[in-house]
Parts: sequence; structure tokens; C-alpha cells
Amino acid sequence: MRIVAIGDIGVENEMIHIGDEAMFGALVAAVRSRGVEHITGISSNPAESSARYGIDAVFPLGFGADRAQNEARMRAALAPAPDERTRALVEAVRASDGVVIAGGGNITSLWPHHVFERATVGAIAAALGKPLVVTGQTIGPDLDAADAALVAPLLDSARLVGVREPSSHALVTALGVTAPVEQTIDDASYLVDEPPARGDYCLVSLANHVGGADRDAVVREVAALLDGLDLPVRFLAHFGSLVPGDSLMHDRVIAAMHSPADVVTPTDSESAARLAREAAFVVSSRYHPVVFAVPAGVPALGIPVDGYTSVKLRGALGNFGQDGVLPVDELLAGRGAAVASGIWARREEIRDDAARHSVEKHAASSAWWDRVVAALG
Repeated sequence: MRIVAIGDIGVENEMIHIGDEAMFGALVAAVRSRGVEHITGISSNPAESSARYGIDAVFPLGFGADRAQNEARMRAALAPAPDERTRALVEAVRASDGVVIAGGGNITSLWPHHVFERATVGAIAAALGKPLVVTGQTIGPDLDAADAALVAPLLDSARLVGVREPSSHALVTALGVTAPVEQTIDDASYLVDEPPARGDYCLVSLANHVGGADRDAVVREVAALLDGLDLPVRFLAHFGSLVPGDSLMHDRVIAAMHSPADVVTPTDSESAARLAREAAFVVSSRYHPVVFAVPAGVPALGIPVDGYTSVKLRGALGNFGQDGVLPVDELLAGRGAAVASGIWARREEIRDDAARHSVEKHAASSAWWDRVVAALG
């Protein structure tokens, strides 16, 4: 079997997004183990992704911030005589047995260029009579009428749709999608699934994005929270791991802390997953450190800064029975230490609960990938 898969992948200018690479990597591993011999990825850096995953790769179609230009680009990509970049993607789809939209949080009006890219790839698949599967998605929660008009037919054209939160499932239902839709867990939940060695550290990942909050106040309160933990602290950047990215925020928090902290710089998703799985505690405003941690029973504290990050963090925690959420306004109200200590006090309960459910969750994840490959066949 040959497939084309689109994810938000490709290291450019030494900038890597660990979570998006993790979901694509999990897809590659899962379908290969089920007999898919040839994968063509859609990547912003085809040469880099080809080397990283051992696949063929082509450039995406290329959309931007201007809606009128995006609509014109979509029409041109679906025209009988497309440009060279589009032809490469079209021919890859033509030569495939099916198309997969890999897991992600890109189907939202926060990033309309990703909506257009996926809607157009789906339309190309439909025009060529190729089956489409959408896996591991957050849909919305921000989805305006114009983007919904692209998303609904995209999902409806799929043979199978996987969403990773109850709110995403509800939104897809509200859109009137009639394709089979299942609530799953994040595709990268078991990217690394060997039993973890238990570490003694708190792993911290913080995005520069703090919503509408006062950044200096966020820095002070996070530093105070971490100083109050009786654990060594290690910072891990999930965006821009090869050069300063999340590390800009990390540097500010470290400077505000009274206790020492280490900085870890992995260059691949598997290393990042192991660091989260082996931690004693995870504190993160980023999504995938939580995704990696909770299947291993690591107690986690998610710090959402807006509706989008709240949906994702609550979903990742809730899928494995955790509820440690500290919205940024509650952080700034001084509740960080109390929430963190409450989670830490339940650490044995959290680990035991994860152990009880791990077999069922892992089996469900494996069965999902079985259905993905079957839908493409």
C-alpha cells in the first residue's frame, strides 16, 4: 500500500516543533507496522523530512494569511493545469492508495492557512477517487463560518475521522458531518511505550504565548510555583528546540527562580517523550509534554492561556483520568502552589489509575490504527 500523509512537519531554519513531528512519526510507525510500504509526506522541508522518517516527501501547496489569495490558490490547485508544486503533490496522490491527514490542532480559524491546505488536499483526494482518513484532530474551538464551510465537506469526504477531545466531537457533530467520527486519544500518546524509568525531576515546558495575560506576572508566578516544589527542575523547549524558541520564556522564568534549574535540548520527539514519561511531575503550557506524560501515570499540571490551549490540555489530561488544570488567570491569582501541591499529593493515586487503564487505552489506540489502514485499503 502507498499513502500520502500531511502533517505540520519539516525542520526549517533550525526550528522544530516536537509535538507535530511526534504525531507524524507515530503515524509513520503505526501504518508501516500494518503493511504500508510507501509513504509520501507533505512537508515544509521535504529533504529534511525524507531523511528523518525514511520517506518520500513533497512541498505543501502553500497558503498564507490573506483569505482572498487563499481562495484563489485553492481554485488554481484544483484547476486542470496546476503549477509545478501542485503537480508534484497531485501526482503523489494519484500514485497512492489513499491520503491521511495526520494528527494535529490545525483545523481552527486561528490558522486558516492550515485549514485551506488540508481542505485542498482533501479535495484533490476526492477528485482522484482516493480514500481519505483524518486522524487525531482537535477541531476548533475557534471556527468561523467561512472556515466551517471548508472543514465540514473535508470531514464529510473522509472514510474515517478521529478527534481527540469531547468538545471536538461535539463541534464535528454540530457541523452536520455524516462520516464516521470517533473520539480517540492523541496519536503520539504511545510514540514511546516501553515502561519508563522513574526520575526525580519536574519537567517544564512553557510557550512564549500567554494569551492576554501580563507576561512578567506569569513569569513571576510560574517561578514561585516551581521554587515551591521539592524537586529538581528541568526545562524542555517543544517549539524551537534547536535554537531559541520556548527557551526565551524558559530563560525568563529561570532568571526569576531562586532554585537552580537545568535546560534539556532534544532534537527528536522520542527523546522528548521519554523525558516526559520518566519525570516525577510535569508542568506545561504546551500540549505534548502532557500527552507524553499521562499514559505513563506521571502527574501533570497544565496551564492553559486561552480557549484553544484549554481544550487541548483538558482533553489530554481527561483522556487518562487527570484533571490538573491551572488557567492562567488562576495562576495570576496566586493559586499555583495550592493546585500543584494537590496534584502532587495524589501522585500515587494518579499512577495507579494510569496503570489500571493502560492496557485498555493501548489496545484502543492499536485498534484505531487498524481501522485507519483498513479504511485506506
